[in-house]
Amino acid sequence: MKRVVGVVAGVAALVAGLAVPGGAAASGEAAAQGAEARGAASWSRVEPSGGARAGDRTAPWTPATARRRPWGPPQRPLEWRPCPSEGPSQDVFQGDTSSGGLPGSAAPRTARREPVKECATLDVPLDYSEPYGQRISLALNRFRGTVSRDANHLGVLLVNPGGPGGEGLSLAGYVAARLPADVAARFDVVGFAPRGVAPSRPALSCVDPARFFAAPRPDNVPRGDADEQVLADRARQYAEGCGNRWAWFLPYLTSENNARDMDAIRAALGEDKISYLGYSYGTYLGAVYATLFPRRVRRLVLDSVVDPEGVWYGANIAQDRSFDRRHRDFLAWLAAHDDVYRLGASEAAVSYAWYAMRARLRDRPAGGLVGPSELDDVFSNGAYTDRLWPYLGAAFSAYVHRGDPSILVKLFHSEAEIDAEKENAYAVYLGVECRDAPWPRSWARWHDDTRRLHAEAPFMAWPNAVYNAPCAFWPEKGGTPVKVAGSAQLPPILLIQAQRDAATPYDGALRMRRRFPTARLVTSAGGNHGVSLAGNACVDRYLAAYLRDASAPPQRRGARGAGASCPADPSPRAAAPDMAAAPGAAAHESAVRR
Repeated sequence: MKRVVGVVAGVAALVAGLAVPGGAAASGEAAAQGAEARGAASWSRVEPSGGARAGDRTAPWTPATARRRPWGPPQRPLEWRPCPSEGPSQDVFQGDTSSGGLPGSAAPRTARREPVKECATLDVPLDYSEPYGQRISLALNRFRGTVSRDANHLGVLLVNPGGPGGEGLSLAGYVAARLPADVAARFDVVGFAPRGVAPSRPALSCVDPARFFAAPRPDNVPRGDADEQVLADRARQYAEGCGNRWAWFLPYLTSENNARDMDAIRAALGEDKISYLGYSYGTYLGAVYATLFPRRVRRLVLDSVVDPEGVWYGANIAQDRSFDRRHRDFLAWLAAHDDVYRLGASEAAVSYAWYAMRARLRDRPAGGLVGPSELDDVFSNGAYTDRLWPYLGAAFSAYVHRGDPSILVKLFHSEAEIDAEKENAYAVYLGVECRDAPWPRSWARWHDDTRRLHAEAPFMAWPNAVYNAPCAFWPEKGGTPVKVAGSAQLPPILLIQAQRDAATPYDGALRMRRRFPTARLVTSAGGNHGVSLAGNACVDRYLAAYLRDASAPPQRRGARGAGASCPADPSPRAAAPDMAAAPGAAAHESAVRR
């Protein structure tokens, strides 16, 4: 995928932290989420879990081996403690969580007490074929339901925001707050930072981000062989940095081991079965878990579904086209609001203005920071969520008409600047995807494929290739991915998918549904990535109904049809280019991490 994909439900939190076009005050609902992922030094320590023993690459881990008795040191209960306290505490979350109303919307508002948050760490084997060998630690948090275990409690709802490389600690609090009250009361919502992701230990870092990613970077789109060589050399340098620092860790950084870690979490929680909500890459992780541990699944929700047949080079090729389409949706929206932005009355006219701006930034970076590669990073966020379109449009218009780079620079700092946290996520992203499956090792193949795609999808072809290029030089060759497939032992599964999603194209959800006979598909007509718990009341009703009763998903339809269809989110309102505020770093800190 292009980046740590999955604006997911965190989009609503992100927008809550921004100045709302039209002057509406932003809700403080998301503010309680920002500090959850920090303070690793205070996590409690517990003894390691052996989990369910599985074979290595020479002895594949199958549902049969997953059912064997655990190996390794005896499992002790997790020691839950109060989480590190950072920032002002908030006793209530605002917002109509039953209807999915967005902060700042006209939806009815109710006050709701913040769930109690607890934290722990769990030690797991680095290599599951050596359960007594070296261990690593996973950071966990939990938001406990209020229903008694003797009543109608439904156990654990484990969450993952995607990536790979996204931490799920912030998402857990967000989900606990956004679920309808009666549903949240029946689940303990548990988040975890996957192996390699801070604050789990070790936390990967392969370069000094302040130096390696110093803006402006070389243009993602080369103008000749020399430019392309610079890009390939940077990719090789990053891969070598990871290999030099983490040679002992990289062989075990896989989706398969992430799924094993999930089952170790289940065992440590003392649960016979768990429920799971995963977004973006988290859908693939959930599918791998369901393949390996079908008897351990109570509920399974996969939102913004990865194509199981494209792991991972093929998925990125498909992404190039879908990102380009979604970017053209944005350009058409700007054209429809030409009275506000004055960038052109047609998609073609706005497209010309956008690529002209990009070319100009190569020689004259905005504010000395935003060159064409930084521009790609900023505007690719608009393919994940149209709620950023008013801000992107304002930045675009202000730069074109007044030469004012201020909004563009603010967007770069808040949405695209690569700090230590984002570099950690990027390192894990590459570590998992480069190791999961084979990648072309010949740069000639990358060159040929990217040149061909650039001719039809110029917005993302080269930026996406550059983002993933370290996999061409990765110190660990890609392995054989788990053959994702359903089982009669699985309960009904809920798939949720936007029809114009850029990061996970719609056809991937159809292919995932074919792999899982018990899966049911709910679609949204829009293109936002991460649909549920982000403001679409129709989708949220299906989610809540399924979590209450697993037999509730809609009926399975034809090869391309959805079991149920929901309308798209309302189109965003245009914002005047001279608006006083744009997203800032402080607001971004309150967002669920991507």
